Amino acid sequence: MGSGSGSVRARYLVYFQYLGTDFNGVAAVRGAQRAVGVQNYLEEAAERLKSVVPVKVVISSRTDAGVHALSNAAHLDVQRRSGQPPFPPKVLTEALNRHLRHPDIRVLQAFRVPSDFHARYSATSRTYLYRLATGCTRPDQLPVFERNRCWALPADHLEVAAMQEAAQHLLGTHDFSAFQSAGSPSTSPVRTLRRASVSSHPASPFVLPQECRLQFWSLEFESQSFLYRQVRRMTAILVAVGLGALTPTQVKMILESRDPLGRHQTRVAPAHGLFLKSVLYGGLGDFAAESPACAQQESQGPGTRGAPGQPEDFRPEISGPKAGGLE
Repeated sequence: MGSGSGSVRARYLVYFQYLGTDFNGVAAVRGAQRAVGVQNYLEEAAERLKSVVPVKVVISSRTDAGVHALSNAAHLDVQRRSGQPPFPPKVLTEALNRHLRHPDIRVLQAFRVPSDFHARYSATSRTYLYRLATGCTRPDQLPVFERNRCWALPADHLEVAAMQEAAQHLLGTHDFSAFQSAGSPSTSPVRTLRRASVSSHPASPFVLPQECRLQFWSLEFESQSFLYRQVRRMTAILVAVGLGALTPTQVKMILESRDPLGRHQTRVAPAHGLFLKSVLYGGLGDFAAESPACAQQESQGPGTRGAPGQPEDFRPEISGPKAGGLE
């Protein structure tokens, strides 16, 4: 409840996506620097909502410069003038999109959430997708529509079976210090990697028939949270396995070394091939994999249908330790 009589402060969970090429990461850049983050544009759009109190956008998962997001998340509080009801989530979504001043950012959907909900700490799962392309002996052989959206490798193929074997060593709860870059704010290097997959990616629609030499691959990683650049460092190691430079057994040894400065683990995959695919919350479906209607239905859950006029409100189940997403 807001400080003014009849003024209600409403908290919203907002899903949004962006192409990260033009941004200095998702986090806002403060001061007079020329660099800008996605958060800067989101907060600028939120200012146009004319909230009684300034709107602060709290990001779920921080991504580096050049990293993209199919679906990131954030929460924000909007307090309208006395006597005005909170914005319906659909109206909030449309208003933010209308006021966004950058074409590479889009708000997907919004939900009303409890005042103690936190977009970063309430997340129960995060999934990252990394895209690779093989068969690019020269940079100009990659279609212009795929540039800055995958890591182009000169090799003709990857030893996928070896990569999959190596990925199995990373699954489970481990000290991932060997895959953490300097500058991480995390107090513990222990993380639980729930899923790590390597697979052939469907042919890109932007590749012409005569360019059949090109093949696309995808790596996916799921955890509640990740260390700084953990996904890009794991990707670089798995690619080294796929190219025959490392063996799956060596990946296990690198993990157990807990040494981030070792000869092999200092490799970091380029930012432009990485996509934050989804952020999950207990009681709410994976927006990236569900239609808005499905996400809305799952957010209400059995026996917890919202009141008329509030179809997109939900109360998430908070589980697990507080964690943040960094990549």
